Amino acid sequence: MTQITQSIVAHGAKDLRIAVSEIETPGPGEVRIRMQRGGICGSDLHYYNHGGFGTVRLKEPMILGHEVAGIVEAVGPQVDLAPGSLVAVSPSRPCYTCRYCHEGLHNHCQNMRFYGSAMPFPHIQGAFRTHIIADARQCAPADGLTAGEAAMAEPLAVVLHAARRAGDLMGKRVLVTGCGPIGQLAVLVARAAGAAEVVATDMTPFTLDMAQQVGADRVHNVGTDPDALTYYAAGKGHFDVLFECSGVAAALATAVPAMRPGGEIMQLGLGGDMTLPVQAMTAKELSMRGSFRFHAEFFTAVDLMRTGRLTVAPLITQTLPLADAVAAFELASDRNRAIKTQIAF
Repeated sequence: MTQITQSIVAHGAKDLRIAVSEIETPGPGEVRIRMQRGGICGSDLHYYNHGGFGTVRLKEPMILGHEVAGIVEAVGPQVDLAPGSLVAVSPSRPCYTCRYCHEGLHNHCQNMRFYGSAMPFPHIQGAFRTHIIADARQCAPADGLTAGEAAMAEPLAVVLHAARRAGDLMGKRVLVTGCGPIGQLAVLVARAAGAAEVVATDMTPFTLDMAQQVGADRVHNVGTDPDALTYYAAGKGHFDVLFECSGVAAALATAVPAMRPGGEIMQLGLGGDMTLPVQAMTAKELSMRGSFRFHAEFFTAVDLMRTGRLTVAPLITQTLPLADAVAAFELASDRNRAIKTQIAF
């Protein structure tokens, strides 16, 4: 009897379907993973709600998902992982041969095969499947964690990469704009890195309450109080580092006056092109750095969770079964109720 795997496929905006295909056999250096959990990311929501983001559009059906963890079910030759073990699966699959890989910039690989990405065409199919064949070197042993926690390694790695680019956070005053999952993790990481003060902004009470629970000293609802950051602009500014996690131009524009001269802006939010307050940034000699994906930080993320130095479980607000995938995506789109919605495979 032929065994099948089920997958969550986006055909366009608001057109999500469950597809079936045959289960494959792992080859040399590969493992077959029986998926347990998959977290719905902001990019997944863009594909689901809008058919893409910015200039990136769905041009063919694509399996979604890249925040996943599962149980090793079978291994091919030259693999040390034991069947039955829980692994977090990195969606980062660089070629290891291009110039950027040789320079250690694996996240900028010219031939990157990042799960669930419509940037190239044909698209790179994602990991929201009941079974997947992965390279063993993508897999981080995650025994000791729940499958849900292990699936949080990917967004945590995104923030760890940004924090590495931001430099030493010890004793710094940190502002986080946007309290979705990435913003929440930025609060966690900044606090763990020794930030003296962490302030977060968003537009919904639910996300702001969560930011306080995970370590923000103060939170401000810029929906009800658009001038909330004005207080921090006195004396040429207050914050040393900004983690901009919303991808909204207005969030950056209102944050710049609150930044101290010589401060660092880490741009994580990807919401399309943004108009920048360049003159104000120039006058304050602010540095702006982009932060895109990650690579080695994925394994660091798993280690930090396994050792208990970072606790992400409170951010997992809902888990729905595969059969309720559409409901899960709708719930994940509601920032009044959800931080991280996961699918149980």
